[in-house]
Amino acid sequence: MKRVVLFVVLTSIVLIAYASYCSTASHPKNEQQQNEVNVTNSSRSETENDARDTTKYSGKDLELPSLKKGEQVIRHAGYSFVYNESYEQASWVAYQLTEKETEKLYDRTDKFIPDPSVSTGSATDADYSGSGYDRGHLAPAADMGWSSTTMAESFYFSNMSPQVPGFNRGIWKRLEEQVRSWAIEYDTIYVVTGPVLKGSMGSIGANKVAVPNYYYKVILDMHSKPHQAIGFVMENASASGDLSNYAVSIDSVERFTGLDFFPSLEDAAETSLEKTVCTSCWTWEISHPSNSGETKPAGGESVQCSGTTQAGTRCKRMTSDPSGRCYQHQ
Repeated sequence: MKRVVLFVVLTSIVLIAYASYCSTASHPKNEQQQNEVNVTNSSRSETENDARDTTKYSGKDLELPSLKKGEQVIRHAGYSFVYNESYEQASWVAYQLTEKETEKLYDRTDKFIPDPSVSTGSATDADYSGSGYDRGHLAPAADMGWSSTTMAESFYFSNMSPQVPGFNRGIWKRLEEQVRSWAIEYDTIYVVTGPVLKGSMGSIGANKVAVPNYYYKVILDMHSKPHQAIGFVMENASASGDLSNYAVSIDSVERFTGLDFFPSLEDAAETSLEKTVCTSCWTWEISHPSNSGETKPAGGESVQCSGTTQAGTRCKRMTSDPSGRCYQHQ
């Protein structure tokens, strides 16, 4: 009888020990092990989130469009471009613009010269002389005032395209000012701009510089959350109205120009950013850097308004407003 009782007791002890071992093996032994499990789960969650984060992009040169067969990027200090020999101008000009770079350190050189980097030769001043068209900047000189080199290179003829004076000095200039304002507002933006080189076009000069019927500009803001992008297509003609009325999706600009913008973005991000445009997501008031070079009155003194009329000429109103602009152009 004693042996039976002893056997039962020993069996019970073995069963209890086994149950305890199974329970311990199926759960973390202590708080440290539990923390290790939590860290593993957290890392897995972060990895999953990274996979869903479509705003990340790979590679450099985010501003550069896709290259077509035979195209070669020419790089200057402030901008890059692809030169189209058939039309004697750039197919596109691309650059990054930061808030710091909007501060004007160097004045315009107004020294238009052929681009020595274009092996086939760029347009010359003789092509534009007497044509009735402005030597319209693609990368604006005002975006390149942050160094003497960038300012000088902005006056290469590879960066010029024939523009109607009322367009160049009017709504196109207003768009350029808006883009600089966005660089101030959003810290860093990526800009691609150029002529629409297709369809029936006239030409000027001995080099047959094509006169585009339209120009485009696309802007990418990767600093804001969420990221945003916007495009513009404008006829090469005098025009007026709110700039927001000319805003279109980047997909629309791509269809019109045949170009592929911002290909370095991940596919999901590119699709999301380029398919629509949200005009209300952008700030449309114009901000100027403190040393923008504009004439500003001091001590109540009146100066001529620095705004531009619809005809593309400088406003003739006098103003004492600190902005240097009359009520209509503020």
